[in-house]
Amino acid sequence: MRPHSILETVLYCPDLEAAREFYTGVLGLELAAAMTERHVFLRCGDGMLLLFNPENTSRIPVPIGDAVVPMHGGRGPGHMAFRATREEIEAWRNHLREHGVAVETEIEWPAGGHSLYFRDPAGNSLEFATPELWKL
Repeated sequence: MRPHSILETVLYCPDLEAAREFYTGVLGLELAAAMTERHVFLRCGDGMLLLFNPENTSRIPVPIGDAVVPMHGGRGPGHMAFRATREEIEAWRNHLREHGVAVETEIEWPAGGHSLYFRDPAGNSLEFATPELWKL
């Protein structure tokens, strides 16, 4: 057996309001749910991006029926990549610049693929990458 795909990805953001504004306002993700000071859940294509305040997800249990969501939390910047075509990466480069978001670096990978890296307000490393990077 093996999983079909990744359903959700998590990044940790101590300032959830700044993160929400960035991910909905700059990246255009759709807000699905939020719990003040604990989490923001966003739709991204056929998956979900979960933003957690690490201080609160490591100490505030969330009961769901008879169960409790396991407490967790990460420290330091994380990383995730959004799938994009080369043409979309060009458009994203311009879009990010228009919103005052600095491009950290771009890489043309020797084995194929192209990546554009930037950061969210929490310092997480974000990337737009072509699927060829992973031979997808």
